[in-house]
Amino acid sequence: MIKFLIKGLSRDRSRSLFPILMVSTGAFLTVVLYGWIKGAMNDIIDSSARFDTGHIKVMTQAYKELSDQVPNDLAILGVSNLLGELRSEENNILWTPRIRFGGLLDIPDSLGETRSQGPVMGLGVDFSSESNDKNILNIEKALVTGHLPQKKNELLISEDFSNKLGVKIGESATLVSSTMNGSMAMYNFKICGIVRFGVTAMDRGAVIGDINGIRDALDMPDGASEILGYSKDMLYNEAEMTKLAQKFNKKYFKKTDEFSPVMLTLSEQNGLKEYIVIIDFFGTILVMIFVVAMSIVLWNAGLMNALRRYGEIGLRLAMGESKGILYGRMILESVFIGLAGSLLGTFFGLILSYYLQYHGFDITSMMQKSTMVMSNIIRARVSLTSYYIGFLPGLFASVIGTMFAGIGIYKRKTSQLFKELEI
Repeated sequence: MIKFLIKGLSRDRSRSLFPILMVSTGAFLTVVLYGWIKGAMNDIIDSSARFDTGHIKVMTQAYKELSDQVPNDLAILGVSNLLGELRSEENNILWTPRIRFGGLLDIPDSLGETRSQGPVMGLGVDFSSESNDKNILNIEKALVTGHLPQKKNELLISEDFSNKLGVKIGESATLVSSTMNGSMAMYNFKICGIVRFGVTAMDRGAVIGDINGIRDALDMPDGASEILGYSKDMLYNEAEMTKLAQKFNKKYFKKTDEFSPVMLTLSEQNGLKEYIVIIDFFGTILVMIFVVAMSIVLWNAGLMNALRRYGEIGLRLAMGESKGILYGRMILESVFIGLAGSLLGTFFGLILSYYLQYHGFDITSMMQKSTMVMSNIIRARVSLTSYYIGFLPGLFASVIGTMFAGIGIYKRKTSQLFKELEI
């Protein structure tokens, strides 16, 4: 019977071609859009983790409350001891200290007078061999020209910012900021390299220096704004990081001491937990929309097909085939159509998804005023789910459409059959 149904579908293109094309289109769009949404979500999470939140972050309780203002007067002191304990107790995590700071970068002319200046967002990064921070930030890959800081007074500057200030490698720059004690800080640096991360929020006005040099500039001996932790495979695991944070807070956090260290997971920072939930919700809604939309289209197609096949249906009923069996076989036909369309749509959807995964789509023009830490090139991400998610709208919509359209079989009356057969 299955062979008979497949042969009937292959010979009667009006029963199979249009439904298969509709199903394959829906499956194709579902696979591509799902991969695109997952890629965008993972890019934001990955960029935020690398440049801001880490997979987990340690800071003082007081700093946590005002973290948006980067209050370095509330930063962690005695970082060496705490970092040593973390690396000893949790050696499966990559730990690195960072200093976040803001200020003004002043570029002097040959006479020492201000030639140009602009506000900066700075990072003090550990470039020592014990730290993996330069690999986490992909600084070597982002380096356009020059070299990484080799001395405490050397500074990297983003390409867009360097063009705006008209500064070149080898020139001096004065950082005007505030020290950990609240007094004014003025420290001279030498521009040693120009970087481009492909992240508008960073490329707009970022500078990166060796953490020891930034400590000298901001009067923060053995201090850091925060200590970031990353899993060695650079993949965020919510359950694992939550367990680690609970363990750390139980040991170190003291509610009565505002300078006691507290650990937060990535999802507990910058509203990322709500963002992840919303993205997952919209991913589910996306699939449901395609299921409902294609079910309606295939329902209408099924009704039209049933009208055209009234003679065939009437003849099969007149020959003694029960309505239940006939209804079941029509649903079985829709299963074959759904499988064929889903396979075809998934195949082409994966091809486009893989292309977008490696080449991506440049949204630089849309990010000019954005403060989100995300790449300017959004790439799709092909996961295991991408291989079967197209079958949800493809197969279910085809079956649901036929189920609704086939209800008309049970409304057929034997007294009408002979009139239809005469026609």
